Amino acid sequence: MSNASTSEITIRRAEAADAALLAELGARTFHDTFAADNRPEDMAAYLAWAFTPERLSEELEDARAHFFVAEVGGEAAGYAKLRSGETHEGVKGPDAIELERLYVRQDWLGRGVGPLLMRECLAEARRRGHRTIWLGVWEHNARARAFYRRFGFRDVGAKIFVVGFDRQTDTVMERPLDEPDEITRDEPE
Repeated sequence: MSNASTSEITIRRAEAADAALLAELGARTFHDTFAADNRPEDMAAYLAWAFTPERLSEELEDARAHFFVAEVGGEAAGYAKLRSGETHEGVKGPDAIELERLYVRQDWLGRGVGPLLMRECLAEARRRGHRTIWLGVWEHNARARAFYRRFGFRDVGAKIFVVGFDRQTDTVMERPLDEPDEITRDEPE
């Protein structure tokens, strides 16, 4: 594990040539984060469906999707995906965009990658004229929920997220984009 500072972390827009990288990184981070809490057959089915180079290639071609890759020394440490279009019914803020993914490799958690990706997503949403950003996060992922609250996201509903054949509940969170990027809150992390 490297001891890079946040000044050594770069964020760049993903390109079509990054499909295999995003597929591998997405599968790795999703598995590392959720495998212990899911049946192996459900995890395998979800990974095989969600993180193929072909699927990521299609997502990269979608004009409504915007991907960012975090790198340290040329090595991918995480990525984020914004997607405009559909908005969850619980989201009440105007002109919303979804933060569909914010994935960070386990060995980079707590080392500045997530906050830099988040700030880039907030800036991109503003550049595109959005006034609200929303996301879904697994109800049992306390670390991620605390991270999002730190950035001003508030619970506004719930939705179903299917992993393999297991229907799970995601908490839907939103925040206005006219607030400062990082909000200090007295909440445990």
